[in-house]
Amino acid sequence: MKVLVTGAAGFIGYHLSQRLLDRGTPVLGYDNINPYYDPTLKRARIAELESTAAQTGTPFHLIEADLEDNVALEEAFELHRPRKVVNLAAQAGVRYSIENPAAYIQSNLVGFGHILEGCRRHSVEHLVYASSSSVYGGNTRMPFSEHHSVDHPVSLYAASKKANELMAHTYSHLYGLPATGLRFFTVYGPWGRPDMALFLFTRAILAGEPIQVFNNGKMIRDFTYIDDIIESLIRLLDKPATQDPSFDAANPDPACSWAPHRVFNIGNSNPTPLMDYIHAVELALGITAKKQLLPMQLGDVAATAADTAALESWVGFKPNTSVEDGVARFVAWYRTFYKF
Repeated sequence: MKVLVTGAAGFIGYHLSQRLLDRGTPVLGYDNINPYYDPTLKRARIAELESTAAQTGTPFHLIEADLEDNVALEEAFELHRPRKVVNLAAQAGVRYSIENPAAYIQSNLVGFGHILEGCRRHSVEHLVYASSSSVYGGNTRMPFSEHHSVDHPVSLYAASKKANELMAHTYSHLYGLPATGLRFFTVYGPWGRPDMALFLFTRAILAGEPIQVFNNGKMIRDFTYIDDIIESLIRLLDKPATQDPSFDAANPDPACSWAPHRVFNIGNSNPTPLMDYIHAVELALGITAKKQLLPMQLGDVAATAADTAALESWVGFKPNTSVEDGVARFVAWYRTFYKF
């Protein structure tokens, strides 16, 4: 059963595609290999996927195109007939959304609309799509639960992810498309994005440069290791969303629906102070970081924490990799890949 993975050259898309190929599931990758960060890393990920496909004998094919290119996307659906779709392609980054909002509107809204139409026209059996913990916005009630309101985003990135959830729910209602949204919490690990904290910290420390520590280090994040993200994603992909017969339209719960649509938090449920995370990097590298303390950045939040009871109930799994183990694995990969 072929799976279309958009953003296959990205961090999560690469790891998901590897897992699918390893278990014998054909993968149709779709990615524009844009220069938001170094395309060399994206090309290296694709080379790894092609190597895995050759070794396992499981088909992998990459289409280089934008989600906004509806002709290319429709052709992909028409020629390859994927039965399931995992949409991980998006313009990422909270801070960049303040500098370049148009990129988010095109990729995260227009592009996602094209994905939904492709799924509808070609009777896709299950759409799984990336949302984000950022949808909780200005909420301070912890841990974040799918039952909580997400009506107060603090960045356009967050707003675009909430819009994706609303759009997917509408298609589930109108066309019976099973759709599952994934609210990722601060994903990290080998082959990660160079614009994220762990990559930036590791690079700067090895170069003897100070690391930028926002909100004077008074931040908490539910750091979630990539392998736990992929295990959750695979299990959810294999168990499509269904209608919830307990949904009460007179007292609607954001966590459920009469339509075959669900959203799940995917986090480690172990919120970690930023300074502890930095200490784990220092231990893994054997170097003490020089720290530049800075104020909170616009669009950011002070803390995140995931309630993953719904995920565990639905698929029998919850992320559990410790920050110390996960950071050490990233540092080992970084030293190997960049030859430090």
